[in-house]
Amino acid sequence: MSDERNKQTRGEQLRKALLYDKKNGYDRLLPGEMEAIEAYCTGYKQFLDAGKTERECVDRTIALAENAGFRPYVRGTALNPGDKVYRVNRGKAITLAVIGKKPLDQGANIGAAHIDSPRLDLKQNPLYETEELAYLKTHYYGGIRKYQWVTIPLELHGVVVLKSGQLIRVSVGNGEGDPMFTIDDLLPHLGVEQSKKPLGEAIPAESLNILVGSRPLENDEGKERVKLAALELLNRKYGITEEDFISAELCAVPAFHASDIGFDRSLIGAYGHDDRVCAYACLAALLQLTAPEYTAVCMLADKEEIGSEGVTGMKSAAFDTFMEDLCQAQGVPLRACFEKSFCLSADVTAAYDPNFADVYEKRNSAFVNYGLGLCKYTGARGKSGASDASAELVAKVRRLLDNASVVWQMAELGKVDAGGGGTVAAYMAQRDIDTLDAGVPVLSMHAPFETVGKLDCYMTFKGMKAIFEAV
Repeated sequence: MSDERNKQTRGEQLRKALLYDKKNGYDRLLPGEMEAIEAYCTGYKQFLDAGKTERECVDRTIALAENAGFRPYVRGTALNPGDKVYRVNRGKAITLAVIGKKPLDQGANIGAAHIDSPRLDLKQNPLYETEELAYLKTHYYGGIRKYQWVTIPLELHGVVVLKSGQLIRVSVGNGEGDPMFTIDDLLPHLGVEQSKKPLGEAIPAESLNILVGSRPLENDEGKERVKLAALELLNRKYGITEEDFISAELCAVPAFHASDIGFDRSLIGAYGHDDRVCAYACLAALLQLTAPEYTAVCMLADKEEIGSEGVTGMKSAAFDTFMEDLCQAQGVPLRACFEKSFCLSADVTAAYDPNFADVYEKRNSAFVNYGLGLCKYTGARGKSGASDASAELVAKVRRLLDNASVVWQMAELGKVDAGGGGTVAAYMAQRDIDTLDAGVPVLSMHAPFETVGKLDCYMTFKGMKAIFEAV
């Protein structure tokens, strides 16, 4: 080693000792990790296909958790190291925990992600007929680019709750032989004026109407025969009437299966990577734990895409209630737990896209295949809305990830004044929990079909596991 060092010039020695050398993750894999990446991503793709909405993600999470030995937590039940518990919040969010060896007054290691994704929600009086075509009116949910949602195949998912309280699950478009739905767009031959409009105005929100039928009711001379025929089909299958839409939560999502992308199959294309790619990493890491040193918690929240509002969002007290119940079982004040806890706010970041290089700051951007992206801050313009993790916290996470041979990189959403975005990090930090953002770099974020690198997916899981297993 000393002979080799003597052969290096002073400049070469300094470069090796002082410069930050970023390498493609595939050049840094350990033996056997190629196979581990593929195995992990197979499970992730199954999770995506099973969970097109937050309710479906919760159902899938419960099934996986109970198969791994988790049970619903009953308030007041004693807790011992290795116990695996969970609580569902109104069917749309879920918190899981593996009790650690150290008491909760020593803190917990928390992974927080969200399982809602941008989509088209149906309005409460959605079904109408015009010119003998039946449509459903929508209100978009989250930050979408409206032009991306026309002329693609769509599925309908959600629930209808009858006045009696009976809950009926609806899923049309993802079953074998199911019909699909779509939104019309203007043909280019007549789109001269439309093409002159700015990208954000060419498709007005009120034109995002889903085509659901064209065949009129047979042997009838009344009005709205196409609408009535569609309602008859819904009534026959689900037992609902038009008035039941008032107490329904139905949405349209892209009818895409999670698929390998590229000749080398190194990428995954799917709807909902933001943020189910990080949610699954948190969950998969938690499911592998037995009795960690510190209690490990996985929080899968709803409503992040619209500001984490409501009773199932990260601003809700539901998370605090669950954690307080765990703390009370050990006679620990919640505040004593939170002040010594750490949270990895696991949310996606923007992957550098050379096709749109002008909005990225290349030196501080995340790249596909360079691993888990750590974001010291998110927010927009002047770090507005960011929690901005401390230098001490970033150093701690660097150490944990390096010790676990996790491939990681630093990340920023884009150029300072190009835009911005937020995560649940700010709301965890408000609870006096040290919090750092981290996640998978995504191409075409918030599009109906997003793309991520398999290596980055696996390294996010591996990084989350390192956090949970920290001593």
